[in-house]
Amino acid sequence: MIPNFIGYYSLIFGLASSVIIFILSLKSYKIKIIDKKIFSLSFLQFFFVLTSFFSLVICFVISDFSNETVFNNSHSNKPIFYKISGTWGNHEGSLLLWLLVLTLFLFLFLIYSKDEVKRYRILTLVFQQVIIIGFFLFVLITSNPFNYLFPKPVEGLGLNPILQDPALAIHPPILYIGYVGASIIFSSSLAATVENYISKSWAKNIKIWILVSWIFLTVGIMLGSIWAYYELGWGGFWFWDPVENVSLMPWICLTALLHCILVLEKRDFLKTWTIILSIATFTLSMCGTFLVRSGILNSVHTFANDPSRGIFILSFLFFLVIMSLVIFFTFYQEKKEDYQKIYFLSKEVSILINNWFLMYFLSVILIGTLYPIFLEVISNQKISVGPPFYNKLIVPFLIFFMLFMSIGPNFRWIKETNIKNKFQLILFFFLSMFLSLIFLEKIGRTDLFNSLLLVASLHLVFITIKDFFSKKIHNFSKKISHFGFSLLILSILLNGIMSSEITMNLKVGDSFNFGKEKIFFKSLKNNKINNYQSITGHFIVVDDKKNIYEFEPELRIYDQPEVVTSEADIKTDLFGDKFLVINKIKGDEYFNVRYQIKPFMIWIWISTLLLVIGGSISLYKRYYEK
Repeated sequence: MIPNFIGYYSLIFGLASSVIIFILSLKSYKIKIIDKKIFSLSFLQFFFVLTSFFSLVICFVISDFSNETVFNNSHSNKPIFYKISGTWGNHEGSLLLWLLVLTLFLFLFLIYSKDEVKRYRILTLVFQQVIIIGFFLFVLITSNPFNYLFPKPVEGLGLNPILQDPALAIHPPILYIGYVGASIIFSSSLAATVENYISKSWAKNIKIWILVSWIFLTVGIMLGSIWAYYELGWGGFWFWDPVENVSLMPWICLTALLHCILVLEKRDFLKTWTIILSIATFTLSMCGTFLVRSGILNSVHTFANDPSRGIFILSFLFFLVIMSLVIFFTFYQEKKEDYQKIYFLSKEVSILINNWFLMYFLSVILIGTLYPIFLEVISNQKISVGPPFYNKLIVPFLIFFMLFMSIGPNFRWIKETNIKNKFQLILFFFLSMFLSLIFLEKIGRTDLFNSLLLVASLHLVFITIKDFFSKKIHNFSKKISHFGFSLLILSILLNGIMSSEITMNLKVGDSFNFGKEKIFFKSLKNNKINNYQSITGHFIVVDDKKNIYEFEPELRIYDQPEVVTSEADIKTDLFGDKFLVINKIKGDEYFNVRYQIKPFMIWIWISTLLLVIGGSISLYKRYYEK
């Protein structure tokens, strides 16, 4: 009860400190001097939220079921690791974590932006406090994690078993850092617009926060993808689930913004577009919060189902968007020097074309995610938008996107004059075409789209590898990231073309043939482990080279809540995964067995890590220079 009391009143004090900081910031803006109390109060604000968060953690650890959030999302038999991670594995706790990261980022911004213009810093603080106060009110009014239950329940309802996983335990905090980084970008952009401070200097400062947000969002999406691959039992890494989409959309916007900042650093160009992308990135992050927290999405990820929460977030989002648009149209001023002569064969134009493609992909995903919601509201018809929709609209343009990405980074700033040296790009294209045709002919897949995709992706891989042997070594981070992206596209393409699977109903002692392999269902064993009962199957797979693989997929029957989950067994090497999962057929001795061969799966994760490594090197370089 004491942690519950401390946590609640810490939130109240945190809100009070936010209001005081907001008032002091407005006064400081008028006199153009930052009140020293603001630094102390910002730390105090963060400290109050941190105290509140750890109070909730303690409530989960000691299984204090007088706390409604703990009662709804924990159980005394749950392992300690999942008791702790259960703190943010629910709606109320996840919003408190969001608030914690918001206050932390603001405090860090105040510390690491000392060299920036004072009025710009103060105004960034003002806008950020508007967001923080909004989230304080959201948590306290609609999503209080410290609601008290009396009489105290004897036992809790437990955490959704599919959320009891190490990857998903660390997935939300990392993803939230990416989301909240977008809030600093948003506040900073509005402040720079008001102060007419959109310049090369501002671009260098804000790029650090863009990189932080982009890196953590990339890692967060990757962890969620890995979790979906082995936990949900479908054998895929991306399903175009609406909640997956709402994390991908701000990532696409951040990627476009990251490239625009490069142009602004070099040429004082694309100012308007940079501000628009900054506003759009945070808007999409908030939109994702609204869609997930309102419960209107039908997804395995969805936490809440409370219309009042959705209305609050939607109203707050509407207020922030209107505020940002009013500020943009009121204060943004075009300068004569902003109108610069541009040449088609230049790096900045290639980045602009890159942005056009990214915005098209973003539009497709946004429509595919929101259209079913609007259709249900207007006509009460329910439809689902799945992979075929996205593949048909994105894949054809992805081919041209990769071709432009192969060419553009090799151009110079302002104007490319040395065209003769670019003929090697054509040679690599013909080499890619030759290798693609041989490969597809060998595996018997010669359809047009696969051929064009493979040519474009191979060409991009060759060009990004060639860049490592360039005499210019200073852009090493860019080279790693571009190579990581090219490898990611190629790995996903080969995985999609070459994947195969079979689903059979088997009982112990049965076997079946699949291609050049034979699968034997040898035995079953039962175990009682912690808070669930385990049924483990023993399978042997023998290929045509007499290689033997043993699989032990598992069914887990959890005690609280009573839910059955499937745990796949996956054998991984550099060339692919062998994936086997079982499900019980109710009232029968047979099991539904799904066996899949997933080529080059590990390279999808490796290529994503290369993206993160490239971004991290760039971040370190920027911080070191600063």
